[in-house]
Amino acid sequence: MATRGKSINLFLMDGTPNGRIKCTLANWTGVAYKIPRTELDKCKGREDLSQSGVYFLFGTSDQTDDNMVYIGQAGVRKNGEGLLCRLIEHKRNPDKDYWTEAVVFTTSNNSFGPTEISYLENRFCGLAVEANRYVVKNGNDPTPGNITEEKESELEEFIDYAKIIMGALGHNYSNH
Repeated sequence: MATRGKSINLFLMDGTPNGRIKCTLANWTGVAYKIPRTELDKCKGREDLSQSGVYFLFGTSDQTDDNMVYIGQAGVRKNGEGLLCRLIEHKRNPDKDYWTEAVVFTTSNNSFGPTEISYLENRFCGLAVEANRYVVKNGNDPTPGNITEEKESELEEFIDYAKIIMGALGHNYSNH
């Protein structure tokens, strides 16, 4: 099957390419955000950032200059806070002071449950290790969960789109 062109919508939320960016792709329910660590507070009140999803914390090691990434998941909690709440927790954590920007993936229809985000976190960790472009800071190997083959196919398609967005945002997530 021939590869088709993709149309990516990059919305510069602060009017500058160094600020917050919202990304969408035509015919995709996924929504991605690139958020500088220093701009997290500006995201308060964004409904889609209180949903479930997966996130990447990108940065550079002070000691080695290596590119680093931490991949996590955030479910919706009792207080209604999801992804943004989790990122703010990481910002306060002195063990994670290396990261300078987060890339977050959720959906426009809030369709991720615990099984989906576990599967995505597991796959993205594996892909990061395989790509060998980043020091992966995850302390444990996340569980893939138990999903149907139909759901696996759907989530693999989500991952394909997410990798395109990652590349557009300056993070090459494949080993090609």
